Amino acid sequence: MSKLPNVGTTIFTVMSKLAVEHNAINLSQGFPNFPVDSQLTDILQKISTDSIHQYAPMAGYPPLLFKIGAMTEKCYARRLNPETEILVTAGATQAIFTIIQALVNVGEEVVILDPSYDCYGPSVILSGAKPIRIPLNMDFTPNWERIEKSINSKTKLLIINNPHNPSGRIFNESDFLALETIMDKFPNLILLSDEVYEYITFEKKHISINTRSKIINRSVIVSSFGKTFHITGWKIGYIIAPENLMIEIKKVHQFLVFCVNSVAQVALSEYLDKIDLTHLGTFYQGKRDLFKSLMSNSRFDFLPSEGSYFQVASYARISQETDIDFTKRLVTEFGVATIPISVFNENNNDQQLIRFCFAKDTETLTQAATRLCKI
Repeated sequence: MSKLPNVGTTIFTVMSKLAVEHNAINLSQGFPNFPVDSQLTDILQKISTDSIHQYAPMAGYPPLLFKIGAMTEKCYARRLNPETEILVTAGATQAIFTIIQALVNVGEEVVILDPSYDCYGPSVILSGAKPIRIPLNMDFTPNWERIEKSINSKTKLLIINNPHNPSGRIFNESDFLALETIMDKFPNLILLSDEVYEYITFEKKHISINTRSKIINRSVIVSSFGKTFHITGWKIGYIIAPENLMIEIKKVHQFLVFCVNSVAQVALSEYLDKIDLTHLGTFYQGKRDLFKSLMSNSRFDFLPSEGSYFQVASYARISQETDIDFTKRLVTEFGVATIPISVFNENNNDQQLIRFCFAKDTETLTQAATRLCKI
């Protein structure tokens, strides 16, 4: 009997396969198609002959742990103990799976806000717990009253994703005040904050759980070097957590992957000395604004994109098809691959919305917009 009977081929795999088959422009999966920073590839080439090819320490390469701590203090004014509060992981998905396996027990509940990243639910089910899927508001903001009503004595974990995938929305101060009120009412509740797009925000500044002193000692934060430095194929991220929770997380991590690619860790350790993360949001904002400008004559209606490298759009003025049917037709008839939003919801709620990834070079965005404006 399958442990995940309702899990099949993901929509990301389906759409990427269709994009290849129809020679379509792929704006579906969340990965950039432009070159990695030459400073990073130069470091990688330089260190490739060094003695760095054996197992790294289980928690991470010590200089990288130290620099993650320094980066966190610089960006969020939070001082960490790199030895006990930081763990390098094989990407954010492994981080999320590890956290849930370590902290959630059979029969407990985990609240997930829909639309949600597709690894949350299966990770909860495999832990023997029950995912409680709570829909966001129509504009993808959290309904804190509804969220609070879903929490009870069995609720072990609340998962938030900020900046949010797929919508590109970000929490504001009032959201965090509401969250802190809920956590005060439920003192055994733990927060998992998925912040993989933390450095990709635009007009509104990202507020990290790293800055929330009231709940910081009950929160586990997931970050992604893959997303931040557009090296998604490296599959490397990290967890920040208080020591009492990190002890349990490391127990699972050591038997899941034990340690993470040593060469990547050494390269990133050197690279962190050379980059300025404050410019990343501006870089992606330029791409967001370019794509929006190129699409100004289309019949798609863009929703707010405040962070991440995703743009959600309504196609209601074009078609009444389901979002899955519409996205498949976009590939086969117009040569552009996108992602339907309904697949991020437990109930497949369809609001005639699709997601574009604008982490592409100018030529790709221009060609895609030219095709989309013809619809």
